Amino acid sequence: QLQLEESGGGLVQPGGSLRLSCKVSGSRLDHANIAWFHQAPGKEREAVSCITSSGLKTKYADSVKGRFTISRDDAKNTVDLQMNSLQHEDTGVYYCAGRHTSFNFCNPNVTWYAHWGQGTQVTVSS
Repeated sequence: QLQLEESGGGLVQPGGSLRLSCKVSGSRLDHANIAWFHQAPGKEREAVSCITSSGLKTKYADSVKGRFTISRDDAKNTVDLQMNSLQHEDTGVYYCAGRHTSFNFCNPNVTWYAHWGQGTQVTVSS
């Protein structure tokens, strides 16, 4: 069973950067699609980015294209999210989610992912 644990959140000024990391255990990364979700205060959880089990496909929400980059380290079994040019709207809890699959498509739906981390708080404020 997939287990995921996020780290790297914190307080950052607008325009700053943070790097989130998702440590995956219970499975090799090439057996699962991994995604990052963002839940802003009072709003629903939304997909930010994902990477397929093949590592060949990634996807980004329009709001983060050009600012966020997802990457995978198979040796460490981690999936990172590099977040640059952070904005107030990026504030919220970021969750790592995963599902065992060979499906080479990034699914943005919350309900598709069977396993979730506990989340890490990101606050963008001056």
